[in-house]
Amino acid sequence: MSDVPFGFSPHNPDDKGGKPGDNPFDFNQLGSMLSQLGAMLSNAGSSSGPVNYDLAKQIAFQQLSSNTTKIGFATDQAGAVADAVHLAEMWLDPATSLPAGTNTTRSWSAQDWVERTLPTWQRLCDPVAQRMSGAWVEAMPAEAKQAAGPLLAMLGQMGGMAFGSQLGNALAQLGSEVLTSTDVGLPLGPEGTAALLPANIEKFTEGLERPASEVMVFLAAREAAHQRLFTHVPWLRQRLLDTVEEFAKGIKVDTSALEQLAGQIDPSNPASIEEAMGSGLLEPQTTPEQKAALNRLETLLALVEGWVDVVVDAAVADRLPGAPALRETLRRRRASGGPAEQTFATLVGLELRPRKLRAASALWKLIGDQHGVEVRDSVWEHAELVPTAEDLDDPLEFAERLTNTRNALEDPMAELERTMREDGDKPDES
Repeated sequence: MSDVPFGFSPHNPDDKGGKPGDNPFDFNQLGSMLSQLGAMLSNAGSSSGPVNYDLAKQIAFQQLSSNTTKIGFATDQAGAVADAVHLAEMWLDPATSLPAGTNTTRSWSAQDWVERTLPTWQRLCDPVAQRMSGAWVEAMPAEAKQAAGPLLAMLGQMGGMAFGSQLGNALAQLGSEVLTSTDVGLPLGPEGTAALLPANIEKFTEGLERPASEVMVFLAAREAAHQRLFTHVPWLRQRLLDTVEEFAKGIKVDTSALEQLAGQIDPSNPASIEEAMGSGLLEPQTTPEQKAALNRLETLLALVEGWVDVVVDAAVADRLPGAPALRETLRRRRASGGPAEQTFATLVGLELRPRKLRAASALWKLIGDQHGVEVRDSVWEHAELVPTAEDLDDPLEFAERLTNTRNALEDPMAELERTMREDGDKPDES
């Protein structure tokens, strides 16, 4: 890989006036590139910021509009979804102490999913896009920045278009596969809205040898369980999104890769920009801070998915004959990353995979068996109570110390007195 940043030309050894190691900025390259981008940028929408979300939405809608799927559940899709969620909520009531968290039930098309989740995608994608687009300008020397002047804004637009194009294609692929608003494990949709995508559910049902209505109710139970958790655990939604942002903000961009990236771009062809951005040239190295954030995120995702898995199983296992097979199918789909993994790996450099899903399910099942449903669900009341990655490796030890931990949080003075008494009973080893 060349050490010459994007926008620079290698030193010409035949240039007698230059000095060894000089890398003069190629203004002709910059001007030519920006002039070719002019017409394209003028039609790219009015979106400002590091990602052109207008373009992303436009591309996603165009791709999704070409995919036509017949819906076989019912003429009234909204009614079918509402009925499935209502039935699921009744079955969930005795399986968890958390009350229903759904205020609104919706039947979404893939386009609806893109539009309703785009605000959350903006929050997740902006940090990495800001770092990536900023690298284009940082690679320019001071004299080049001064000469470029207002053209720097056009460079920003180009970066925004590149990310917008990439995001649009990713959202189109993801929107054609997701089954519910919480299918990727994150609360992407509006708070309190339980949403299912009947067209995608119908495609998912093919080959399962189960009635479509049974699959619909099973997925409605998972969506409703997610909504109970995200609604009644106030810190959880924020913690998940903050951890993704923390990971993205730690991305370091290697500006030496920008020149090679520029060589792959035909400014008159938006597809070449997307291909270059996805080529891996700017793939960042994971820092220790990012690894720590990733570990926290994977653990939290596993705990969320494990809790939903256990609660839904308790709610529907005796009511839906195909529940065990559907449960295993969804477990494998989530454990492998599902449709979200490649999207996140491409957009944020993050594989959204709850690797310890089965361990988390076993832990929640054990807590429920030993302490009951109410105590199990009360673990979510305090972020300090939530199991760690180490706890997933030793669920028995976590279950045993859960009672003492809860007592310490609820009555710290009593717990302190108890500890002091225990220390006083210990023999003096001096």
